[in-house]
Amino acid sequence: MPYQQSMVRASWLYHVEGLTQAQIAERMLLTRRKVNELLAAALDQGIVSISFNSPLTENIELEAQLRKRFSLTDVVIVPTPADKSQMATVIGRATAMFMERLIQASEPASLGVGWGATLRETVHHMAPANAPDIKVRSMMGGLTRGSEINTFEIVQRFAKALNAECHYLAAPIYADSPASRDTIVTQPVFASLLAEATAVDVSILSIGDVSSQSLQVRYGLPTGTDVTELTAAGAVGDLLGRYLDIKGEEIDHPLNRQVISPSMAEYRKIPTRIIASGGEQKRGILEACISANLATSLITDADSALHLLKPTSNIA
Repeated sequence: MPYQQSMVRASWLYHVEGLTQAQIAERMLLTRRKVNELLAAALDQGIVSISFNSPLTENIELEAQLRKRFSLTDVVIVPTPADKSQMATVIGRATAMFMERLIQASEPASLGVGWGATLRETVHHMAPANAPDIKVRSMMGGLTRGSEINTFEIVQRFAKALNAECHYLAAPIYADSPASRDTIVTQPVFASLLAEATAVDVSILSIGDVSSQSLQVRYGLPTGTDVTELTAAGAVGDLLGRYLDIKGEEIDHPLNRQVISPSMAEYRKIPTRIIASGGEQKRGILEACISANLATSLITDADSALHLLKPTSNIA
C-alpha cells in the first residue's frame, strides 16, 4: 500500500496538477529517477488510464486542497481508521514514511522532537538509517515519571533509529510556579538548551486536546490543575505544552507561564514545522494550529482534513 500510494500521488501531481518530474521529486522528497519509476509503474499496473483507478485519489485531492488553501508546503492524508483507537498507529506509520523521505532528501543537520502516542508510533515504524551527523533534540520538558510516550524516551528512540546524536532537555514539562519556571530557564544551561531546541532545521510535533483522552491531561499536568479552568479560558488544546485558543493564541492562564518549552515566537523560526495528529477530539486544536500558521507540513486523517476544509470551520 505505501508504494501504491506513492504511485498515485506522483501520478496525480503529474497528470492532473501538471507538475514536472523535477517538481514532483522536490514535493515528494524523492529523486527524479524514483518519480519516473513511479509514473511508469502506475501506467503498467493500470492505476493511471483515463481516470485514476484507486480509492486513494480522494486523499491525494484533499492534500492538494489543503496545501493550496492554507499555504502548506507538504500535506499527507491517511484514511480515517474505522477503529479510532488505531488513529495514532495509522498517522504514525504515515509520518514515519514522510520523515524517512524528508531526511533522505534534505539531510537536515538537526531535528526537534516532541512526545505523545503519535510520535511513539512514528519512531516505532521508522526504518533504521545511518545519519550520525544529525542532532536530535527534545523540544520540551518531559514527564517526571517513566513512560514510553515521554519526550525523553521518544527523542532517544529517534536518535537510535537514525544512528544520530541525542540531546535532552532535562527538565519537567511544567515548573511548580511561574516564578520557578523563570528561575529554571534563566540558568545558562537551560537557556542554551531552549535556544538549541528552536535552532533546528526540522521539528516534528503532535498536538494535545483538552478531553479525557489527552495524554497531556492524564499524565502531564501539574497536580491540582483543573482542566475546566483551561477550557473556561478558551483552551482547545496544546502545542509544546502551551494551551491555545481557537485562533492559535496562548490563553491567559498560569500554566502557560509554567511550561518549559520554546515560546511560540521562537518556534515559528524553525524552517520546517511538521504537525502530525488527527481524530475528532483534536479538531479544535488542529484548526487553531492551521489558522495561526504554526505548521508548514501537516499529516492527518481524511475526516480531519474534510473538517478543516468545511466552510463552517473557524478558520478564516
